[in-house]
Amino acid sequence: MALYKESEAIFALHAKLENRMRDLRENRAGHLAIVATPPLAYSIIPSALSGFLRRRPETRVFFDVRRYEGIIEGVLSRVAELGFALGLTHHPGIAHEVVHTGEMVCVLPPQHPLADRPMISASDLSGLPFIGLERGTRLGEAVRDSFARAGAPFQPTVEVRYCNTACVLAAAGVGAAVVDPFSPRQNGGSGLVVRPFTPTTQAVAYMLWSEAEPLSRLAKAFLNEIRKESALLERTAPHQQHGAESG
Repeated sequence: MALYKESEAIFALHAKLENRMRDLRENRAGHLAIVATPPLAYSIIPSALSGFLRRRPETRVFFDVRRYEGIIEGVLSRVAELGFALGLTHHPGIAHEVVHTGEMVCVLPPQHPLADRPMISASDLSGLPFIGLERGTRLGEAVRDSFARAGAPFQPTVEVRYCNTACVLAAAGVGAAVVDPFSPRQNGGSGLVVRPFTPTTQAVAYMLWSEAEPLSRLAKAFLNEIRKESALLERTAPHQQHGAESG
């Protein structure tokens, strides 16, 4: 009996270690750090993270929202194992994979005079209240370039840094905006009309990681979740962009 009492604690520890090993084998435990720019942080990542953590209740995640420069810095410094951003310039030491290739869209309040049109051009927006993206940002410069290609003046009434801010203002009736295809999905795109925008302006989403070390099994598992969400996004994108209202 004395030996049994002494060994009981050992058997309990052995069982705990076995459970821990099983969790590690099945990617259920561990720590994962992620950084993302706002369009992806508020759209594709939350749903992927939900399913990922539901199957791995012991996993702990660090998730931060940063500007593009912060994503590159976070991945290179290994503060985050995975980064997600729209657009990419080559950076030594960073590997990448395309998550989704979409096109910039025009968002308008339902009462907007252009809301009934199936497609909005840069020229259509001339002379109307317009919410522009900040000069010097990757998406801001892409939108300016699209207006230049169309020979249309770029004269924003309000200038903002982030696409989700532009969506909030558009829904409030401030004016139209040209944004990435992810941002209107936040909160179901409530109060927004979403239309294709011409000239076509690509918005490519990337996932990034450091080439200095191999990805952990948890990171690989999360990338698979993102791929699933991307496939779902591909199937629903046409409906979202062409419907009278998103959400």
